[in-house]
This record gives sequence, structure tokens and C-alpha cells, in this order.
Amino acid sequence: MPEDRLEETFLEQTVTYNLEVEGRFVIIEHVPARVSVRTGERFFSPETVERLQRIVWQGRTPSRVVETPVFEYTSIGA
Repeated sequence: MPEDRLEETFLEQTVTYNLEVEGRFVIIEHVPARVSVRTGERFFSPETVERLQRIVWQGRTPSRVVETPVFEYTSIGA
């Protein structure tokens, strides 16, 4: 069977959603998603997307804050 005709299998999981907003990174944990077993691609319901947008734009106090290192790709030797 050609690969484009394979039946896709999804699992309901909770994932960590990461995005950059106005130069700062936002991490939202325990987000419900349908995840492709084959590709790992994540799909969110419209309700989940709306809630993610509210969380990001309401400026709420986060549950916790993490510090993370940042590297420049061009400055890393091969």
C-alpha cells in the first residue's frame, strides 16, 4: 500500500506547547492534543486553541518560570 494511503493512528495525549510571543518564550504544560503515532504531529481542538490564546494574551501570572540557555546556530562549531 502506498505510504500516502496508510491509515493514520492518533492517540489522545497531553503535550507541552511552546511558542514565542513578542520576543519571550511561553511554555504551556498539560495541553490536550491528538498526536499522530506515525509522525508525532499534534492536533488541537478549536476549544483548546482558544484557551491557549486566552492564556497567552491575558498576561496571567505563570505557575512557574524557567531559565534556559540560548545558542546562536552560526557560532557553534561543526
